[in-house]
Amino acid sequence: MEQVKSALKTVQQTVTEGIHDLTVSKDEKKDEQKKPNQSTPTKKSAPTGSAALKLKASKQISIRGIPLLENVQGVKKTFNRHLHFTVVKDRDVATQRDYYSSLAYTVRDHLVGRWIRTHQHHFESDGKRVYYLSMEFYMGRTLANCMINLGIENDVDEALYELGLNIEELEEFEMDAALGNGGLGRLAACFLDSMATLGLSSYGYGLRYDYGIFTQQIKDGFQNEVPDDWLRYGNPWEISRPEFLVPVQFYGKVIEENGKKKWVETEIIQAMPFDTPIPGYNNNVINTLRLWSAKAPGKFNFQLFNAGDYIRAVAEQSLTENITRVLYPNDNFDEGKILRLQQEFFLVSASLQDILRRYKHSKPYSATDKKPDFTRFPEKAAVQLNDTHPALSVAELMRLLIDEENLEWDQAFEITKKTIAYTNHTLLPEALERWPIDMFEKLLPRHLQIITEINLHHLDLVRQKWPEDEERLKRMSVVEDEHKVVNMGYLSIVGSHAVNGVAQLHSDLLKSTLFKDFYELNPEKFQNKTNGITPRRWILLCNPDLSDAIASKIGESWITNLSQLSQLRNFVNDEQFIQDVQRIKLENKQRLVEMFKDEYNVNVNPASMFDVQIKRIHEYKRQLLNCLHIITLYNRIKDNPDAQTVPRTIIFGGKAAPGYLTAKLIIKLICNVGRTVNNDPVVGDRLKVIFLENYRVSLAEKIIPAVDLSEQISLAGLEASGTGNMKMMLNGALTIGTLDGANVEMDEEVGRDNIFIFGMTVDDVDALRKKGYKSKEFYDREPELKRALDQIRDGFFSPEDPNIFADIIKHLLDWNDHYMLLADYAEYVKAQERVDQLYKNQTEWTKKCILNIAASGKFSSDRTIAEYAKEIWGVAPSDKKLPAPEEGRPGMKHEGEKIEITQPHVRRQDY
Repeated sequence: MEQVKSALKTVQQTVTEGIHDLTVSKDEKKDEQKKPNQSTPTKKSAPTGSAALKLKASKQISIRGIPLLENVQGVKKTFNRHLHFTVVKDRDVATQRDYYSSLAYTVRDHLVGRWIRTHQHHFESDGKRVYYLSMEFYMGRTLANCMINLGIENDVDEALYELGLNIEELEEFEMDAALGNGGLGRLAACFLDSMATLGLSSYGYGLRYDYGIFTQQIKDGFQNEVPDDWLRYGNPWEISRPEFLVPVQFYGKVIEENGKKKWVETEIIQAMPFDTPIPGYNNNVINTLRLWSAKAPGKFNFQLFNAGDYIRAVAEQSLTENITRVLYPNDNFDEGKILRLQQEFFLVSASLQDILRRYKHSKPYSATDKKPDFTRFPEKAAVQLNDTHPALSVAELMRLLIDEENLEWDQAFEITKKTIAYTNHTLLPEALERWPIDMFEKLLPRHLQIITEINLHHLDLVRQKWPEDEERLKRMSVVEDEHKVVNMGYLSIVGSHAVNGVAQLHSDLLKSTLFKDFYELNPEKFQNKTNGITPRRWILLCNPDLSDAIASKIGESWITNLSQLSQLRNFVNDEQFIQDVQRIKLENKQRLVEMFKDEYNVNVNPASMFDVQIKRIHEYKRQLLNCLHIITLYNRIKDNPDAQTVPRTIIFGGKAAPGYLTAKLIIKLICNVGRTVNNDPVVGDRLKVIFLENYRVSLAEKIIPAVDLSEQISLAGLEASGTGNMKMMLNGALTIGTLDGANVEMDEEVGRDNIFIFGMTVDDVDALRKKGYKSKEFYDREPELKRALDQIRDGFFSPEDPNIFADIIKHLLDWNDHYMLLADYAEYVKAQERVDQLYKNQTEWTKKCILNIAASGKFSSDRTIAEYAKEIWGVAPSDKKLPAPEEGRPGMKHEGEKIEITQPHVRRQDY
């Protein structure tokens, strides 16, 4: 306990430093205390008496520090100032959303000084900067994450309580920044958190979509998509930077002038940057996520407007700004494909121009006429491509170096390769992106020329190694003449110095299958970087009670060094700790039960096993296999109503791509099965099925702490990694899964006795395909499987439309079940029976939960980023804490002195 007390004291001291600049004088405090209490005209009146005590008790004292009176008064003063001067309301007319806005601005004030200080530090130290380019950043909500990383959550909570407000209610008013589709974007968000926590000088670059991933509505079991207007109430976290507007070119033609290629007569779209702060944990480092928004280069056509043609007057501006209108336009049509390619180039061009500008204005060149030395550019910049979407970085960086900075081709290519690295996230060939040459030539003619030259250079190297192998040349060509497409995955490999997969199995399969030829050409390029998750959001924020229980046993260092969780193995037989883990899990489940009742009108037994599959809906993720198991459980209960069964609540969440009809039909089937099961009185509370509408980051934060069983059941060899599996493991869930993606490494870390592995391995899948897989053989062999499929086919779950699921049956039987659900069905059911047996013994189940938490240290994004930093980017993480804003800049007694000394002031342009 002495260790915990010491840690608490340190956190308290940190909080005091962090809020010092917002505290008020003693006289001001006295004046404030003299004021009479005002009534609080909010949607829900402030709790009083026993209700207030109950509410207060629900927020336990956290490891993140005891509220200090001085800090609390400072927060209250700042909150009221923002309500008055920023929101421009008083307590008599302010709404709950106004209070949220005031709270967000109050917390942002704590970020600003540290953000500026971080920029100053990175400029002065002039170290290598890391640039992470991604089409997706699935950030979720910012408020709670910022408070936790700054160490001010308890002070803010206490201040709002004294003002008669509930922090948890206000947090619900924040819109999720859903600028991502799933794991890819959420991984990018976790990585930004870890880069800041590890003290790296880093930027995230993405697009500021007006509408994020769609809002999912489930109507009669069907998915409906409505726009996700996440900006409709404004975004208090972003800062626009119009001074760094960047022109991005499209179309035009290429001419030769004085022996040089020149891209002319282009259409220009302006890229407007919006910056969002990314705080590190307790180190005063605030990095930046810069998102680009498309803006028309000129105003609307005033002549057309005056002539009464109002629509055409603004049409050009509207069409221009469509580039960042929506995340992932439907690319089933040529217009959608063109828009998608425009989005990808818009991100790449704006970001690389910004990166080059920052390099040219870095410390060695900012105050001199010295010409930038681009041979040193790879020593000062590392560009990481998050999947193939930013692959055009290779061609655009080449264009900028050759056409704008006048470098020779060979020199530019060498710089480009040393600067860029590529992360692959999928083994599905269709996800590599292959753009039609004619579309490419029309939209980006100069880049097609550059890619063609890169390809010729690349094929020369291939020819040197395999002189007579024309088939290999054809296979490895970036420009596929036969199909008239440009392969963006191949371009990413050829134009980078490092290529990595995101789990060991995935990386091995890349080398042996998808990129086998490229691995044989350049084996030194290929690496593995197993994905990870940030423990700040995925346990400290979403599961504070479990975090406190862990800290009571092993202290707090695990928050930034997750491998420390291995110490929990020493407490696996500690009766009090087992009881604490059980109590926390039950309380988390009870919160979900209330939500199920309120929002889905389903009564759920909190003691039932919460069996959860939350992820994007896709055939290879095999939600359909889970559904077949539900039908099997249902049939067993109906056949033997008096049998003792382990009660289960099976929870699904996830979105299907709008054009992916099979995935949407799977959602409909799950909902229909749930309708039948949930309304059958014979079943009662022994089995419930819930499909959660509009799964998103903020909903995941509520679900994951309550999970008992994590479903990770993709066909072996198809899931690159997965991160939902890691989040649930960290929060004390057991996993049922195939040996796919990161499941393989989870199995290694926790041991086979503490995870439920079933099904075919990658080798088994390959062998069965070679032998000749026949799904109908499994259908005929397994009576329970046959019965479940027949029920689906015959309309048992859809009496109003018996043939609605005909296509699902065709996929599984007539079209031979591409993802081999039927082959894995029997082993999956047996594995679920082992799950039931263990769940009956809650003590043994909880011991295995503790062992899973203890084994999850490897799956921290801090570990992943440290590996990227050392082995790909060539930078060193730092545990150095930057000075707080009120401490003044190093070597200066007062900030004002620095300004005076540097007169006349020269504006830095390295932001």
